[in-house]
Amino acid sequence: MTKKRKVPLRKCVATNEMKDKKEMIRIVRSKEGEVSIDLTGKKSGRGAYVSKDKEAILKAKKKNILGTHLEAEVSPELYEELLMLVDAGDPK
Repeated sequence: MTKKRKVPLRKCVATNEMKDKKEMIRIVRSKEGEVSIDLTGKKSGRGAYVSKDKEAILKAKKKNILGTHLEAEVSPELYEELLMLVDAGDPK
């Protein structure tokens, strides 16, 4: 009998949905207050997860959810970078 591996779940800060960690993008705030995208999931600092979904990212931008959650200023360029990542991974 094979053992099932535990799939790590994370909650999207924009939609409050629990999803597989691989379906999310981690945004991290370092001790210095710098906010960046963490594709490895291993950077140190306070993290927040957003779904790889255009609507979730736009909602987070509109309501400044990431800025509130990370307690830091999130630049518009970071949101543009997130949207480009989602578009690049979208096989349309």
